[in-house]
Amino acid sequence: MKKSRLAAFGVAALLALTACAPTQSTITEAENDESTGTLRVWLFSEVNQDPKAAVVDEAVAEFEAEHDGVEVDVQYIPVDTRAERFNAAFNDPASAPDVAEFGNTDIASYVAAGGLADVTKEVEAWDESGDLTPSVAATTEIDGKTYGVPWFIGVRALYYRTDVLSELGLEVPTTLAEIETTARAIRAAKPEMVGIAAGGAYQYAAMPFLWAGGGALATQDDDGAYTSALTTPESRAGVTAYTNLLADDICPSALCAEWTGSASVQQFVAGTAGMVVGGDFNRKAVDESAVGATYAIVPLPGTKAGEIAPAFAGGNNLGVFKSSERKSLAVDFMTLLGGKKYQEKMFDAMGNLPTFTDVQEKVAAATPAIEPFTETLAAGTEFVPATPAWTQIDAQGDIKTMLQTVATKQATVEQATETAAAAMDKAFAEAP
Repeated sequence: MKKSRLAAFGVAALLALTACAPTQSTITEAENDESTGTLRVWLFSEVNQDPKAAVVDEAVAEFEAEHDGVEVDVQYIPVDTRAERFNAAFNDPASAPDVAEFGNTDIASYVAAGGLADVTKEVEAWDESGDLTPSVAATTEIDGKTYGVPWFIGVRALYYRTDVLSELGLEVPTTLAEIETTARAIRAAKPEMVGIAAGGAYQYAAMPFLWAGGGALATQDDDGAYTSALTTPESRAGVTAYTNLLADDICPSALCAEWTGSASVQQFVAGTAGMVVGGDFNRKAVDESAVGATYAIVPLPGTKAGEIAPAFAGGNNLGVFKSSERKSLAVDFMTLLGGKKYQEKMFDAMGNLPTFTDVQEKVAAATPAIEPFTETLAAGTEFVPATPAWTQIDAQGDIKTMLQTVATKQATVEQATETAAAAMDKAFAEAP
């Protein structure tokens, strides 16, 4: 999710997750399905609120014109306090909205809390649902049921300095291994720069390295139970490939181990990094920086030339609260605001990457700079384990700690992955 546009994405970083999962909801599904009255909507507030609000206002006006006796009340809530707001709303229908925006990494916790309505049948009947990018649509699903519509998606690709590579006679990396060698060459020639800003606390940049070679965060058995997969040879190879970048001759751990996604991208924006793994949501900040005329973007390559490493499919969804007494109206508004027309308008207003394949192609044709991100989506994305345990795992910093202890030589890859896997498995076992 974004923080502002993507929390843990932030406007220039990627989604921050909640620190604690919602408590179990005491709400049961409403018996009434009113066709008039006030429809309450919660959306996340933005650093730059006006463009988003303008698109939402247009959708509200269209909806109210088509639904006599209905008024849509939109409230913009801070991302940082969403856990408390959602917790309270799940247990108090009087304070709950009918429709809400939420981060796709939060969905498992919210479903486990019993606060979201199952909209599987309604989404299946929606004439636009067939054009949703499959891997993105999957981020709205828990145990085969759908709990919303993906409103926008955020993926990462490889940003690089065209002037630096040209000056040094370096080619654009075509494999993950070439990223390491290219980054080392940049650092050697330009010691005032890091070869690539590879933050030790930037887990969403590290995950593609894990997935590209066949590794995984976790596996799920036939009963739905999750087990950490960090200790497999493939996963350890991915951890090794990423932490190799946190070396003195590329991105010194003393400098880079604490960098988050935001800090890593800021190094590129400041002109002190030759490369960085950045999101589509970072592009505007780079464009407006001093390096805006001297960079390019390509999909993050895989382990072999011609492959694209799977990216983390972060983003925000729209969903319906189980307590809503206007479920049909709520679904109608969700699919209007989350539909193709308004997703395209949100791209124009905010740069939010659409979740429909055909709309992605349309906006990419008009804005070639986003093609690396749409190509990444088309190649296939991955997601975090769809379980409430992920909220705890993220809050504990298990993945970040694993990367940092390897980078700072406090542990070997084998030791760090063992420790992280044990912590993950404990969280999986304790999850509802």
